[in-house]
Amino acid sequence: MNRLQTIVTKPANQDPAGQAAEALRAAFRDLPEPGTRVVVAMSGGVDSSVVAALAAARGLETIGVTLRLSDSDGAPSRAGACCAGADIADARAVADRIGIPHYVLDYQSAFRHEVMEAFADAYLSGRTPVPCISCNQTVKFRDLLGVARDLGADALLTGHYVRRVEGAFGPELHRGRDSSKDQSYFLFATTGEQLASLRFPLGHLDKRATRALARHFGLKVASKPDSQDICFVPGGDYRAVVRRLRPEADTPGDIVHLDGRTLGRHAGIAGFTVGQRRGLEIGGLAEPLYVVRLDPAHNQVIVGPRAALAVREVRLEALNWLGPPIPDEGLEVEVKLRSLAPLAAARLMPGPVLKLREPQFGVAPGQAAACYAGSRLLGGGFIAAAA
Repeated sequence: MNRLQTIVTKPANQDPAGQAAEALRAAFRDLPEPGTRVVVAMSGGVDSSVVAALAAARGLETIGVTLRLSDSDGAPSRAGACCAGADIADARAVADRIGIPHYVLDYQSAFRHEVMEAFADAYLSGRTPVPCISCNQTVKFRDLLGVARDLGADALLTGHYVRRVEGAFGPELHRGRDSSKDQSYFLFATTGEQLASLRFPLGHLDKRATRALARHFGLKVASKPDSQDICFVPGGDYRAVVRRLRPEADTPGDIVHLDGRTLGRHAGIAGFTVGQRRGLEIGGLAEPLYVVRLDPAHNQVIVGPRAALAVREVRLEALNWLGPPIPDEGLEVEVKLRSLAPLAAARLMPGPVLKLREPQFGVAPGQAAACYAGSRLLGGGFIAAAA
């Protein structure tokens, strides 16, 4: 028995890490049998590093793969980023520590085209994108699963805080046990075919247990900060990224009230999103105003009172569905309309259209709507329009 296996099989009552290991043993019921070849997506952070260590400890034939994604000049030295140069070195150090092969694949071109440029184009078209979803859809799952198959692996393991549960009709995707770390919203576009080959060992853990395991495994990333920003947006200034990729984003235009009054000027619609209040620079009015919609055809930012943001119906596009068939009369669901928004009751109708039980505010085209039944992620789509 090697050192990693010894750690995982410690009695749970010895220390907090032992308790976390007990929880992980329960999560490992969904993993392949020892000796099975798996690929671990290693970002260089603590989560994926622990997944790699646990896979090796379980006796899986483990291969670590890191994708070089971001070409941002600011990324390599920026604390709390992901996909940066320093993260690749951290992933390699972890692989060396636990004794597994590690490969770095250059996906900068695909990432720039499918994630970064799509991100900029969405803002130019008046939409509010969620690039982490696009990244998971493309290079993270689609392409990495292809790499895993090419390497002869039976499964791809990631550090996402979601649970894969075997249901009556095949694998299901459920919210992570730790609601504060749950990442299911960002994975709504995962297909059933992909889910069959994916494993998420951290779905039963909280971050404290994950860090405790990292310390037990002797991983230097145990105290590494979590990613906070979008990996290709240094300092969180997404407008600068959009302007760099699409210089035409700086085209000025009018800020117009719903009643037709021109209230001021803006420096480019890419700097605004539905629900925004700050940064309008149209003071001196009797009531606070919010961005109600964006009109890229006329290069206008349309503003109005908060009441104008209320929506009861949301039309979706690019629906990915993992749940039961949607009947003609619709399906009762709970929906998350932004990553940090609370769940809202709705009926999903064919179309697909969400009819909300209570009005919701700040619903922006381009964002995702993830539908749930209890803890189960049923699927979702991108918001095309709201009314």
